[in-house]
Amino acid sequence: MLDIKLTLQPDTEQKLKIILDSGIDNERFAQNIIDYQIKELQRGILNLKLDLDEFERKYQMSSELFYEQFSQGILDDETDFMIWSGLVELLRHNQSQLRALQ
Repeated sequence: MLDIKLTLQPDTEQKLKIILDSGIDNERFAQNIIDYQIKELQRGILNLKLDLDEFERKYQMSSELFYEQFSQGILDDETDFMIWSGLVELLRHNQSQLRALQ
């Protein structure tokens, strides 16, 4: 059994208690939260890939090659490169979270 402690606003806490006290299947409730998070991560990953595609077209380079060169200091710290590297890192983080949840 998992003992979860959440810090919630009083209104949110009251509403959540109503849901949990209504006889809802706690397993199903938790699984629905996980499923929702999976869908949000999938949607976010798709949007990140679309953003990365724009940089790849603009600079004629894959994000993997870009990130490797950027991380090694081969590329400078211009604004586009800073944004691009942040998108790559966010994509990797989201993909890692998605794998853990699936």
